[in-house]
This record gives sequence, structure tokens and C-alpha cells, in this order.
Amino acid sequence: MSLFLLKRLGAALLAMWVMSLLVFIGVFAIGNPIDVLINPAADQRIIAETIARYGFDQPLWAQYLRFLNGLLHGDLGRSFVFNEPALALIAGKLPATLELALSAMLIAVVFGLPLGLYAGLRPRDLPAQGIMAGSILGFSLPTFWVGLMLILVFSVELGWLPSGGRGETVRVLGIEWSFLTVDGLYHLILPATNLALFKLSLIIRLTRAGIRETMLQDYVKFARAKGVRPARIVVVHALRNILIPIVTVIGLEFGSVVAFAVVTETIFSWPGMGRLIIESIQTLDRPVMVAYLMLVVAMFILINLAVDVLNRLLDPRLRQR
Repeated sequence: MSLFLLKRLGAALLAMWVMSLLVFIGVFAIGNPIDVLINPAADQRIIAETIARYGFDQPLWAQYLRFLNGLLHGDLGRSFVFNEPALALIAGKLPATLELALSAMLIAVVFGLPLGLYAGLRPRDLPAQGIMAGSILGFSLPTFWVGLMLILVFSVELGWLPSGGRGETVRVLGIEWSFLTVDGLYHLILPATNLALFKLSLIIRLTRAGIRETMLQDYVKFARAKGVRPARIVVVHALRNILIPIVTVIGLEFGSVVAFAVVTETIFSWPGMGRLIIESIQTLDRPVMVAYLMLVVAMFILINLAVDVLNRLLDPRLRQR
């Protein structure tokens, strides 16, 4: 396991370096932030001083080396708009996005696994067919439309839940959390549900397909022949084998939820990273854009590493290999 972790860490560092190069070139090829920071009618001397202060007069390779040196020291530059460290801005919005993403994935896993198991074990039952039809809707309906419908029904018509915002928060270890208060939970339900629908449908279909295939395997038939209880066959023999692809998908989908919760955060006015990155793109705030993308890259690499380790713990054959 130690050798495996060392290899994975080496690959992760290489991937981070390659992605830093791609992110830097991609972001710095977009527009000219000087046009946003300074009035084009300003004095040429002021424009030249601003360009020199931000280092835009240097060649691209020199700017990248300066960026890479800052990255190694945990400094990704200062925001052009807010005049604050870009990493601090992202870190200030990260708890809200993580809270929303974790809530969405919790809903998807808690409901998706049992519904997928039922649909796979009893595929001809009417409820099972209804579950699969609902999963198709979860895949097909666009997120922004579902979010607007949730607001219209539960906020405008019924008045049960708030339409936006994060609600009351509690500071724990210096971080604001809303799920620890009743008002915060009310504000969390609609955006988390909206964000969870696609993931819920994915987990249902993946679990159903896995359990239907696994229940036809020889070791399951042998367990039945030995007189093992059906519940034990499903939980101990079948479910553990289908957990490996499910865990992999859950890990990757969690990363995508954190990275691409922009639509949901915008619809429900959720103060997370998604709204910040949209504003940064509109204002060409390059340090914030780069910090966000590098954080997403690091998060995906860590999630992949955690999924690989967890899969080796679930499957002894991977450890032996």
C-alpha cells in the first residue's frame, strides 16, 4: 500500500504541473484585464504603470514561472477586483459550496442505493418501473428548469421553503455552516435537492444494472443453494461487489458537483464558489479564475486517490495485484 501511495502521489504531482501549465495558458489567453481595470481613455502613462505593476509586460513564460513560484508557496496572486489574495477569496466561498455538494450527494446516495436495489431485485414490479421512469426524467430535465419549478411550487405557491440565500449560520472552527441551524436547513433543502436529482438518477441506474448482473453470478447461485438468507445474499455477497464502480462514480460525481454547481448557486442565490467564478469571468479577474481552476484540479486528483485507496480496501484482489 505504501508503494501504491507513493506512485499515486508522484502521478498526482505530475498531473498538477501539467494542469497548471494548461490552466495558465488557457486563462491568460482570454481577453485583456487592463481593459476592465482601467478606463481606455486614461492617460498612457497610467496604463503603462498598471501593466508593469501586474507584470503583463513580461513574456508569457516569465509570467508562468512567477505564477509557478507563487503556486509552490501557496500564493496564487491577488484579485484584480477585490484586491485580496485569490486563494483567500476562494477559501471563503468553499464551505458554502462543500456544504451544498455534500448535502446533494448524501441525498443521492441515501435514496439512490435502496431505490436502485429495489428496481434491480424486482424489475417487473410497477413501483420499480416507476423508479426507472423517474430516473429518466432526472437525466432529461435541465437543472435550471427544475430549480425554477422547485422555487415556483415550494416557495411561491406553497410557501413552505425559502427561495434563496443561505439562511442562518453557525460558526464552528472559524467556518460558517448553515446545516447546523433549522433556518439554514430550510434554505438548504431546495438547492441540495435540485443539485442531487441528476446524481440520484445516475446512482439508481448504476445500482440497478449492477445488482441485476451480480444476482446471476455463480457465487450468488451457490449461496442460494446453501440456504443463505436472501437479505444476506444481497447485502454481503452482491452489494459489496457492486460497490466498487458505485464508489468510483460517487467520488467523481462529488468532484463535478463541487466544480459545476454554478447553475444551482445562481438560481438559489447560494453564496458559493460558482457565483464568484462567474463574476470573475465577467470581470476577467485572472488570479481568481486560476485559483479556482487549480483548486478544482487538486480536488479531483485527491478524490481519485481516495477512490483508488477505498477500492483496494473493498476488493482484496486489487491489493494482491
